[in-house]
Amino acid sequence: MRIAVVVPNRDGRRWLPGLVASLRAQTRPPDRVVVVDDGSTDGSAAWLAEQEGIEVVQRVGGRPGFAAAVNDGLRAVAGCDAVALVNTDVTLAPDWLERMAEVLAAAPGAGSVACKMVRMDDPAVIDDAGDALRRDGVCEQRGHGRPDGPRFSAPGEAWGACAGAALYRRVALVGIGGFDEAYGMYLEDVDVALRLRLAGWSCRYAPAEARHAGGGSGAPIGFWVARNTLVLTARWFPGRWAPYVAYRQAAWLVAAARRGALGAHLRGLAAGAAALPRTLLTRRRPGGWPGRAALEAAVPARPWRGPRAGGHPEALE
Repeated sequence: MRIAVVVPNRDGRRWLPGLVASLRAQTRPPDRVVVVDDGSTDGSAAWLAEQEGIEVVQRVGGRPGFAAAVNDGLRAVAGCDAVALVNTDVTLAPDWLERMAEVLAAAPGAGSVACKMVRMDDPAVIDDAGDALRRDGVCEQRGHGRPDGPRFSAPGEAWGACAGAALYRRVALVGIGGFDEAYGMYLEDVDVALRLRLAGWSCRYAPAEARHAGGGSGAPIGFWVARNTLVLTARWFPGRWAPYVAYRQAAWLVAAARRGALGAHLRGLAAGAAALPRTLLTRRRPGGWPGRAALEAAVPARPWRGPRAGGHPEALE
């Protein structure tokens, strides 16, 4: 199995030395390392040009953002069987790629492998151990903010993978058309996970460790999550789930107001509303929406409020 590592980069110069050092320390070295630079102005390109074994793809024109950079990387590694997507603000344990590759090779029906992401500043705390989409539009990050423990050290199934550090079967990604560039950044990996499931691919979880600093993109997270939650739910969700989504949106508005982030959240909602006509047009095209039964199978009826909901302080994740 030939494996490429693709790193989307925009002004990630401060993080790149740690990531590159961890890639060079892998017990199973990647066959190729491609960094797709999306118009960095912090000296990233010059530093990368001095690094042996690193291929740099400079994006020129087109839609900016993480999703577009990933798609450029996918095209650049056409001869590889699997693609590891890694954010700049991540460092990988030496056996990360070896363990991820073993899991993918042992599961022919898996289109992706999620890993155990922990906090860079406190590796005893989980950042993300596999994603799960709920019918209110929330993407749960399993274990987020919880102490690491035995339940996060066992391999198994996952609903989807966080693209900050994940391994994908390239034929699966290409088969669904790659990442949807309409998202720009944030939740584009949730959309990919959903489309992979709709296409019949599963996701596996490997407890291979990746340390994640978070916020390395410098992007306004609240804005993008508000915008892209609307885009994701309008693109895929059946109408009968609209009350769940409305409930969650109302709760998020209150939460944003309490933490002083209402302005960014409202701007994100406005941007999401502006994108709805194009989103709904895509849905209405022949073959553009798989139907309610397919969505109900792909998005299980997980608890979305109360103590049993993921992320709740009393929940067992």
